[in-house]
Order: sequence, then C-alpha cells, then structure tokens
Amino acid sequence: QVQLVESGGGLVQPGGSLRLSCAASGDSLDDYTVGWFRQAPGKEREGVSCMRSSDGWRYYADAVKGRFTISRDNAKNTVYLQMNSLKPEDTAVYYCATIFALVGRCYAPDFGSWGQGTQVTVSS
Repeated sequence: QVQLVESGGGLVQPGGSLRLSCAASGDSLDDYTVGWFRQAPGKEREGVSCMRSSDGWRYYADAVKGRFTISRDNAKNTVYLQMNSLKPEDTAVYYCATIFALVGRCYAPDFGSWGQGTQVTVSS
C-alpha cells in the first residue's frame, strides 16, 4: 500500500501562492488516481483536484478552477498542487489521497490511502 507525506503548507496573504507536495512511497503512482482534498473547521472534506496518472485526466472544483494546478513528477513519485491567487476561503487542512484504481471523480470516500494533512492559512 502506498504511503503519502504532504508538505508545503503555511501562512500566506490573500493573493499569494503556495505549492503543496505529496511524496508517495511503497508503490508507483502509475495505476492510481491521486487527489487533493481539503477540510475547513466545521465543514465536510471536499475534493479540490484529482488526476489519473495513466491518461492525464484532471478534475478541479469550481472554486479553484483557474487558480490551482495539479501535476506529477514521475521520477520523484510526487504529486503537486500549485495554488495561486489564494483567498481566505481556501484556508483548510489539505490532504493528499490515492485509490488503486482509475476513477473519474474526485469523491473523498472513494480514496483509501491518506496523508497526514498540511495546514494552509490565507490571512492578512
């Protein structure tokens, strides 16, 4: 089973940028769907962005389209989430997750392996 470790969170001012990293070990991500999810206090965990490594399919939540980009470095077995033009409502704990299947949706209950999460706070 793949193990995931997120990094890159922090405090940033509105309009700023952060890049989150999700380093995977234990297996290659070639046959996985990988996703970034977030959970703000008092809210349900929501899908932010997901991708299939096999064909490059990507999903973005409406709230982040045009601002966030998901990508993968095959050599490093690492998935990234580039977050630009950050807003206070992006504040949450961000989680990386995988499912050993090629799925076409970004729905948290589908995903079986989760990282520990990294806090992103957008505030002036």
